Amino acid sequence: MNGTRPGFALPRTGSAAPGQVPGEDPGAVEAALELLPEDASVDLAAEREAAGVDAVLAALEGELVGLDPVKTRIREIAALLLVDRLRARFGLSAEPPNLHMCFTGNPGTGKTTVALRMAELLHRLGYLRRGHVVSVTRDDLVGQYVGHTAPKTKEVLKRAMGGVLFIDEAYYLYRAENERDYGGESIEILLQYMENHRDDLVVILAGYADRMEAFFTSNPGMSSRIAHHLEFPDYTLDELAAIGSLMLQRQRYRLSAAAEQTFRQYLARRITQPRFANARSVRNALERARLRHANRLAAGTGLLCKDDLVRLEPADFLASRVFSEGR
Repeated sequence: MNGTRPGFALPRTGSAAPGQVPGEDPGAVEAALELLPEDASVDLAAEREAAGVDAVLAALEGELVGLDPVKTRIREIAALLLVDRLRARFGLSAEPPNLHMCFTGNPGTGKTTVALRMAELLHRLGYLRRGHVVSVTRDDLVGQYVGHTAPKTKEVLKRAMGGVLFIDEAYYLYRAENERDYGGESIEILLQYMENHRDDLVVILAGYADRMEAFFTSNPGMSSRIAHHLEFPDYTLDELAAIGSLMLQRQRYRLSAAAEQTFRQYLARRITQPRFANARSVRNALERARLRHANRLAAGTGLLCKDDLVRLEPADFLASRVFSEGR
């Protein structure tokens, strides 16, 4: 699959039918490429709009609080691919960019969400044929006996072709302490596909920063194939509160003024406790608060108005063991 990528043939605006995936019609590739004369001009803003770049970036901005360095890198990648589209219109071919990535950070920092939006962005810009994400862990790739790993890994790669393969906790693929482990075989196959099929597959490795560093030290071939290292920092207290506000808005709930302060107190305590998982912990806290809210209303008597059904109060958080532990 080396050479000119079908998805990078730069389909003309309006050339694909609604819902049609660029590059899947074998006869459409040549028709999609329309070279411009040397003295022509192109409208960058129009190209951005036609590709839907801003829509994807806006969705990412609306879904994730903070993460400015991550969002900046994504905008840079989008700009590179957009310029490559314009260069292709003038016959200025270039080596396909290496877009394999590594996402490092603690749980709940938005790595999976960014992978999904990245896949959508790469599809809209013509880099990936399908733009889907196949999310896996070691168990999906590594077999338990001789001859089992290669077919498992290749089957996963087959499903991921045309999109993004997202490998969570990727460092578990390599277990140096076990000489009979089959993870090395899976890594070798991944390396081959990352090199030979990088025009039709993007691999994203994810995990804790220190463990990924050790993984790359033990597997220099993998490290050399990763072009983009994105660090996902833990959220601040203000960012966690903002994440909670977004989650509540989507679920049509709100906090009373008193509950806002209680929720921040809850977050400030929860951050210091074991197994804190950033946005995941926020989501779990709000789910439990909703349960207590519903139980509180069900135990009461009298009529309820709409505001009663959407308003969370301090009692819905204070019952958490986060406030009782350490007293």
